[in-house]
Amino acid sequence: MAGQKFQYDESGGTFYYFVLSFLALILIPTTIYYWPRKKKEDPSKLKDECQCADCLKKKAILANAEPYRALKSWSIKLTIVLGWALLLFLTYRVSQFDYEMASFDPFEILGVPPTSSQAEIKKAYYRLSKVLHPDKETGDEKSFMMLSKAYQALTDDVAKENYEKYGNPDGPGAMSFGIALPSWIVEKENSVWVLGLYGLVFMVAMPSAVGVWWYRSIRFSGDKVLLDTTQMYFYFIHKTPHMLLKRALMVLAASLEFDKRHNSQVQERQSDNDEVPALIRQLPNLNEKCKEHPLCRMYSIKARAILHAHLGRMPLNPETLERDRQFVVKKCPYLVQEMVSCVHQLVMMAYARRVPRLPSIETIENCMKMSPMIIQGLWEFKSPLLQLPHLTEDHLYFMNKKRHVKNLQQFAQLKPEESRVLLKNLSDFEYENTMKVLGKMPLIDFSIRCEVIDDENTNVVTAGAIVTVTVTLERKDMRSLFGDTKAPEKQGINDEANEEAAAEDDEAAAAAVPAKKASAWAKPRKGGKGKGGKKPAQNQKNNQKKAPPKASSTATANATASEDQTGNSDAESEMGNGDGSDVESVAGGSGSEDDEKANKNHSSLDDDDDEEWERLQAKLNKRERLEGKSRLSHTVHCPYFPEEKQEYWWTYICDRKSRTLLTAPYHVTNLVEKEEIQLKFTAPRWPGVYTFTVCLRSDSYLGMDQQQELKLDVQKAPAPPTDHPQWDLSESEPEHNDQQENLSDYTTDTSDEEGSD
Repeated sequence: MAGQKFQYDESGGTFYYFVLSFLALILIPTTIYYWPRKKKEDPSKLKDECQCADCLKKKAILANAEPYRALKSWSIKLTIVLGWALLLFLTYRVSQFDYEMASFDPFEILGVPPTSSQAEIKKAYYRLSKVLHPDKETGDEKSFMMLSKAYQALTDDVAKENYEKYGNPDGPGAMSFGIALPSWIVEKENSVWVLGLYGLVFMVAMPSAVGVWWYRSIRFSGDKVLLDTTQMYFYFIHKTPHMLLKRALMVLAASLEFDKRHNSQVQERQSDNDEVPALIRQLPNLNEKCKEHPLCRMYSIKARAILHAHLGRMPLNPETLERDRQFVVKKCPYLVQEMVSCVHQLVMMAYARRVPRLPSIETIENCMKMSPMIIQGLWEFKSPLLQLPHLTEDHLYFMNKKRHVKNLQQFAQLKPEESRVLLKNLSDFEYENTMKVLGKMPLIDFSIRCEVIDDENTNVVTAGAIVTVTVTLERKDMRSLFGDTKAPEKQGINDEANEEAAAEDDEAAAAAVPAKKASAWAKPRKGGKGKGGKKPAQNQKNNQKKAPPKASSTATANATASEDQTGNSDAESEMGNGDGSDVESVAGGSGSEDDEKANKNHSSLDDDDDEEWERLQAKLNKRERLEGKSRLSHTVHCPYFPEEKQEYWWTYICDRKSRTLLTAPYHVTNLVEKEEIQLKFTAPRWPGVYTFTVCLRSDSYLGMDQQQELKLDVQKAPAPPTDHPQWDLSESEPEHNDQQENLSDYTTDTSDEEGSD
């Protein structure tokens, strides 16, 4: 039996096979995905786009965003073409190699037919040997050896038998396995170079690349925000629990992404010494003399001045500060989202008693307000109508004088002839372009449904139950309101009233006036209002009879903290379509016989195995869809933002009376037509009627925010069973102060009314 033989590739044939296969595996997908293609612009899409001067300027900015785009495209094409040329060359070499190593055919080598006689074979051999013999000028040693082997296979009996049996006149040979590496790699004189190359690649280049990548990656969070910036946000938010909008803007401008020492992309010019002070003199209320670090650093003051100029839509030097404005504004949406996440994490830490002060709801809402302000390049106190192209303050003055139009919905509901009269100073092209942009803006139908999924009766909210609020968002275009004067106006968020209430609370706290409700993070006091000791028992009983007990925030803290272990609420992972009634049915709670029958019927349906299985499957399907949540919705009209922006939304639940956040702000990034989001929180521990607020905020448009009141009629929780022997506690439990148990962040509607009386 023939043996086996392993050898390095001497001729290079097997090495060609290896390189050919490796190159084909890389070249084919690279060509498919990376071959530069010129995008075909849809004429209808171009027609629907805004044609104002600012949008055209933005298109030019986006086109010039990559100055080396043409060179990069040409380099990619050249590399791919050279790769295919090398692939074709290797294919040709392999085909030649296959032809040479084809099956041995002596008749073909001698050039005679298989039926030739011995005399004809000898005659052909002598004729070819005179030409191919190595001693002749036309000789070829390799061809002559093949000729001799063919002649031997046809004339020698043993060789002829071997050829007929094994296909080779020499008989069976050893099975050869070629290693797809050239033989020069293992030659002794080349060993030093091979080892040096190996050490350079695997001991120097690869560890260095991994180290550089690791050093850069550990400096950033998941949203590509510097960890030092996140720590700075935590510090200032914890230092200022009630942060005003301008204060939040100062903290945003102090982000380390704008510092040259932390971000090499930041450009510092000599001209900044003249242009930045000149810009600061034009901006009121910049507070550039602030002494806090890093708010007083030069990079922070420059970024703050650029943001103020951006919000005021001030023209800047296109060669210097305008480029800085584009760089700063591009970073802001990610930084604002990180700031919102930091506020929410501090709220959870305050509920868990890990930090002493709880950030107010105004803090997180002021952070959210910065996003649409920066996207639209507009202060929040300006009219939302300035988001439309071609409109100026003069047009708004005329519109308010003729018709009291405050927001985009009111303007969209005007009849075409009325809106044209109000914008009579615009040309027909400008008017059509304005209405085209208005028609593509979002109109959100915002509805909520409240239920307790885990209980038998999903319509009844008991004390301490996990309440699930399903928020349904349905997006339409604003053009659906054109001329519709009967459409109800969306209920916006009354920020002014909230700020006034917050200011009154601050003044009351400064005057040391006793508050009506205690904060959840405040330590409970053992004594009463006096200097020492406890109140009389009779007074405590009377007070408890007058006002219903307040809900404890401990359960809410635990439930809400468990919602956001990674920065997101449980709605991202456990989202279902569970059946439930409207908010009105939850808030009713009158205890009538009809309601009891309906609740019993509903609970019997919930107990059905088939329905439970369907609801479970719906949750699983929803979870699978959320694992790859899209970030594409609709393009925002934002000519002052130097990048394409998609419509995103925040939705959350808060308590306006106690100025606290109940759920994590859910960031909706895939609202194309309709989406359902589930927000979960723990109901108060004490029975009563509570009023919460479900909010919807846009991160791209001003004047699109909405809110709805959520009234919960919290019923007394059923008493747990106490007859189990394991639950029989013989030891006496420590006494609890009733006043400590009644402390809460939440106030019932009845107690609030009594306090107002």
